[in-house]
Amino acid sequence: MSQDPPHTDGGHDAYAVLRFRDFRFLVSSNFLSSLAQAMISVTVGWELYDRTGSALALGMVGLVQIVPNVLVSLPAGQYVDRADQQRVAVLATALVSLAAAGLAFASFTDAPYWLIYIFLFFTGIARAFRSPTQGALLAAIIPSSHFSGAAAWSSSASQTASVLGPALGGIGVAVAGAPGPVYTASAVMLAIATFGLTVLNPRPIERSREKLSVDSLLTGLRFLYRTKVLFAGTMLDMVGVLFGGAMALLPIFAEDVLQVGSTGLGFLRAAPAIGAVLTSLAVAHKGPFKKAGPTFLLTVVGFGAATVLFGFSRSMALSLVALALVGAFDAISMVIRHTMTLTYTPDHMRGRVGAVNYVFIGMSNEFGDFFSGVLAAAIGATAAVVLGGFGTLAVVPIAALIWPEIRRLGEIRPLDDAEPVATVAAEVAESVAGGPGGSGATRS
Repeated sequence: MSQDPPHTDGGHDAYAVLRFRDFRFLVSSNFLSSLAQAMISVTVGWELYDRTGSALALGMVGLVQIVPNVLVSLPAGQYVDRADQQRVAVLATALVSLAAAGLAFASFTDAPYWLIYIFLFFTGIARAFRSPTQGALLAAIIPSSHFSGAAAWSSSASQTASVLGPALGGIGVAVAGAPGPVYTASAVMLAIATFGLTVLNPRPIERSREKLSVDSLLTGLRFLYRTKVLFAGTMLDMVGVLFGGAMALLPIFAEDVLQVGSTGLGFLRAAPAIGAVLTSLAVAHKGPFKKAGPTFLLTVVGFGAATVLFGFSRSMALSLVALALVGAFDAISMVIRHTMTLTYTPDHMRGRVGAVNYVFIGMSNEFGDFFSGVLAAAIGATAAVVLGGFGTLAVVPIAALIWPEIRRLGEIRPLDDAEPVATVAAEVAESVAGGPGGSGATRS
């Protein structure tokens, strides 16, 4: 692993983490992968609706990808903790690249449209294995003192991909007149992302040596539950996604409420990501939060308030500002939660903890969209968004009372604050091993 870059002035260096060769390769690989998958997502939706004219066909896109999330993620996390994480990440990304090539083949040959779902299903399986490797690889290529900066720059890259991906996918289909070239370009980008992962030089990390069992499978969930600051952060994030489902209802607001049409819808969709990108860059320059817990709680409050503001807005300009604030507050909470997870999770549990997070956030995204749609059908889009925002606001004081650890959390420090977490990790590992003295991990 690269040596820690020297500080010349003793202050915060926003670009220090970017001086690590392996981090640059990893964040570039993740950016290309996210960009390609965003391009694929918008292109698949366009092709399926063009070929079938069915809303159900579009709904199946989410279903065939969420099934692997539910069924495979926890076993994948267990496997990642026992295996070579770099190799798993390389193979999983390569599988997504092959699936994109399969989509291109299906499109160019006008194959039956159900074949698209098969390739998407394999994409879902690959992502279920790729996601638990993210934290493990990041922790293995940079020192813990740079986790906050790494989380901020990673978030910025991810959000930038979410802005550019759909736009590039849509433009690509319009220019080429067919989805095949977009799939091909995505497959090439994913192949480059795969190569970027092969050149990493991660440090040797602890691997789990626990026997394969249900107890071992659930270790990540057990550790997350017993580490109160992590559990509180995950729960608040999940609730925010469940209740703050304004994004799923943007077509209704664009067409019926703000009356800005498809062009306005594009701006509305881009606003949260733009707010998140700018905020992530600002956080990277600011440095670690001195009062991470209170800041996290305040950002969830801000997220809920901005959601309420968007729900009440009847001005396009105000709606864009509100959505940009939604993205900004979400970015801050994401950086803090990501930093906590990187700092407090032991190496031999990173795969399982990452898998639990992937399941929680993935499920809450899908269910949040579903919940918002059902609520909007019952009480109207405006009432659904406003009610969701107030629901998020109501949860924050409850969480602060249930988990006082989150409101007392200061700067996230790898050494001082990790001691009680290490004790929890040892206790969890001991319970899985069946008695004292078993660490549940070995160094690779």
